[in-house]
Amino acid sequence: MAAPVTRDEELELEIESLAYGGNGVARLDGYVVFVRRGLPGDRVRARVTKVKRSHAEALATDVLRAGPHRVEAPCIHFPACGGCRFQDLAYETQLEQKHSQVYDALQRLGGIAEPPLQEIVPCEPEIFHYRNKVEYSFTQTPEGPALGFHKAGRWDEVLNLEKCWLTTDVGNGVRDAVRDWAREEGLAPYSQTDNTGYLRHLVVREGRNTGQALIQLVTAPGEHFEPGYFVDVVRRFPQVRSVHWSINDRPAEVTNLPTKLLWGEEWIEEEIGGLRFRVRPNAFLQTNTAMAEKLYGLAAEAAGLTGSETVWDLYCGIGTIGLTLARSSLTVWGIEVSEESVACALENAEINGITNAAFFAGNVGQVVEELVERSGAPDVVVVDPPRAGLAGKALRHLGRLGAPRLVYVSCNPTTLAGDVKTLRGEYGYELLNVTPVDMFPHTPHVESVALLQQA
Repeated sequence: MAAPVTRDEELELEIESLAYGGNGVARLDGYVVFVRRGLPGDRVRARVTKVKRSHAEALATDVLRAGPHRVEAPCIHFPACGGCRFQDLAYETQLEQKHSQVYDALQRLGGIAEPPLQEIVPCEPEIFHYRNKVEYSFTQTPEGPALGFHKAGRWDEVLNLEKCWLTTDVGNGVRDAVRDWAREEGLAPYSQTDNTGYLRHLVVREGRNTGQALIQLVTAPGEHFEPGYFVDVVRRFPQVRSVHWSINDRPAEVTNLPTKLLWGEEWIEEEIGGLRFRVRPNAFLQTNTAMAEKLYGLAAEAAGLTGSETVWDLYCGIGTIGLTLARSSLTVWGIEVSEESVACALENAEINGITNAAFFAGNVGQVVEELVERSGAPDVVVVDPPRAGLAGKALRHLGRLGAPRLVYVSCNPTTLAGDVKTLRGEYGYELLNVTPVDMFPHTPHVESVALLQQA
């Protein structure tokens, strides 16, 4: 049966809800149209951009009648900037939509008729200025070099930022100081279009509870600046404790690169849940510090530790979850593919005086059997995988392992649902509860903590 719409056709649509990923959901006689920039309750005029048998995609070109949940976005760069999608959607409605998305994924993709879903945990203490890490891209303007984020839907255009509402005064201030430095030095931003220029990225990481900041400058090859002067520029901010420089000699836009320390310590520190954590440039840490503490608390609650358990912390990062659980368990064993993160985890155990936790570098899908030989069978397994979820081999190994309790920290409800379906259908696990957590207001992302138990 042919789709009822054609590419470039203009439609008038009523937006019913938000799909995971942030597009509005509309229907034409049951045929689904996903509408970018459409919010629940809106009536929009939209141009069809892609047609498939099962659904179409469209872009809202005009809001004919605003829905009741639209609000005024405070950021002057909205909606051109790709950093936020929903500043114009009331926060309570953002929460409702994210809760519904997790429910829908578990029901539709996970095959669970009545998912055991708890209320979503809202972002606190504020829904702006929550990011502890920002990655700016350099761009050329008529006034000279500037820094910002990629425009929504564009890989080749960077928006010159005056103020970002998701970072702090430090994040905004360092960006402006480096912009002025780049103009003073006459350094050209890198162009992805023709692979010319020099300045590529600026990364600002903050220890929100320690008042420390780490700066990482990413350039094309060659030392075309005076490192000492760059250090002087960013050290005007008293929070700056660590300054690094990376070279990217490939077209890909990445910041996860080897670094050269220009000044200060190799790391900064953050404090979460009464523990101190060292954070290096490439180490993973949840980007919302306040909500990370709540997320880890939910994981600990789900683990239900009594002090006698062997715990596995898979995809452990710098050890934040595992070290939080170590205080209530017999032993903790962490696995992470990033050697830099593992080095941080080992340091973090030492500086917190935790002696019952061990961390190893390795691919989770390849080291499960070896870990059983080292630690014995685990009583509780905690997984915090990337957005793609558990890789096939990791999922099979964990399923066959059959740990009594499995705590799944997810940043993608669709992959969580698929993994839960496999764990239930093939390995005898029962899903006891799932708690969504809003770590990132104004974006489509939602975290969840799920507890599975052997039936």
